[in-house]
Amino acid sequence: MVGSDENNPGLMAPTISQGGLRGAGGKFVAGTGHNRRALSNINRNIIGGPPYPCAATKSGLAGKQMVSNKHPSIPVHRPITRKFAAQMAKQSIPKEGKNPVQLVSDSSESQDCTNIDVEGSESTSEFHETMFVQQTEAMLEEIDHMQEVEMEDITEERIVDIDNCDIKNPLAVADYIDDLYAYYKKAESSSCVPSNYMAQQSDINEKMRGILIDWLIEVHYKFELMDETLYLTVNLIDRFLAIIPMGRKKLQLVGVTAMLLACKYEEVSVPVVEDLILISDKAYSKKEVLDMEKLMVNTLQFSLSVPTPYVFMRRFLKASQSDKQLEFLSFFIIELCLVEYEMLNFPPSLLAAAAIYTAQCTLIGYKLWSKTCEWHSSYTEEQLLECSRLMVTFHQKAGTGKLTGVHRKYSTSKFGFSAKIEAATFLL
Repeated sequence: MVGSDENNPGLMAPTISQGGLRGAGGKFVAGTGHNRRALSNINRNIIGGPPYPCAATKSGLAGKQMVSNKHPSIPVHRPITRKFAAQMAKQSIPKEGKNPVQLVSDSSESQDCTNIDVEGSESTSEFHETMFVQQTEAMLEEIDHMQEVEMEDITEERIVDIDNCDIKNPLAVADYIDDLYAYYKKAESSSCVPSNYMAQQSDINEKMRGILIDWLIEVHYKFELMDETLYLTVNLIDRFLAIIPMGRKKLQLVGVTAMLLACKYEEVSVPVVEDLILISDKAYSKKEVLDMEKLMVNTLQFSLSVPTPYVFMRRFLKASQSDKQLEFLSFFIIELCLVEYEMLNFPPSLLAAAAIYTAQCTLIGYKLWSKTCEWHSSYTEEQLLECSRLMVTFHQKAGTGKLTGVHRKYSTSKFGFSAKIEAATFLL
């Protein structure tokens, strides 16, 4: 029973009537105590029921706030946002220490409302509301942060220890391999030549160089020499021509002599000079070959221990965890670059990394450069794109034109028919 309240003189003691309590002025207020309502009415008022025609509360922050049937209630399924949480804290969620009493009129014509504060001051209510808003915002920020951290943990890629499997292999020198390649990376500048050295050659040009190297690739394949021999041969030719002007009649002699020196440095069984003369259609004598050999080693100051692209290819292929198909395609792409004069703009390590990156993209059909490859090559995907696009263009025209030695070599079953794989044109 609601009786008179000394603290609220505005409320008069109601009299008992059917269906509720009759107050002053013939108005009805909600009945309590022994008066009971049907369960359906209670449920309708609690869940989904229409708002009362006149109900008002007094808030310390918002002042007097009228709620009528012109303002629909907030839907339960509305997503919780920070703004919505703040509104809920101020308007929809009751605070401890403050219980507003709502007077309901049974007349639809009258909209008179009485605002009553029961227990608690405006400052206390404001404090609770402010604390609830701050706690709600902090909770939402924490949830967002946890989701971001969780997504980063899922997408973060680990760097694989590629030398762990070779710890017990003394030939792999796993304890020193990182130091060795750090040295190779510093020393590769000594093996590079100016990308415009042909400007000082009056009788030969870059096209003649390409013809010579394309022919040497076929000779290398016919003699079944080691891969290291081919890359050192090309390096010796470029370094020698960057210093000594040479006539076109002696250009083939330079190539044959460079291969002889590379074989002496890399091969176990070295081809005899007569075999090289025979393969060059006896254009030169043995004395001419030996004289050119002396001139070449003296010009290069016997500096034959230089890091070539092959040195980096082996390391980066291991980092990419390659199979035979990726290996064959990578070597096919980089041998195409040996013929092209413009690829002298790139250091050997970048050529090797770009060849493997291009081969990976070609085989899987989309861009891929793992964190492990980036770590061991020290090149990001963006740094490789320029060189990789040039490699794709060489791959497209590999079987056309006059210089088709590399394409024929890698069109055999020995190299997995790598030359017949479609180029990764999407990189262009």
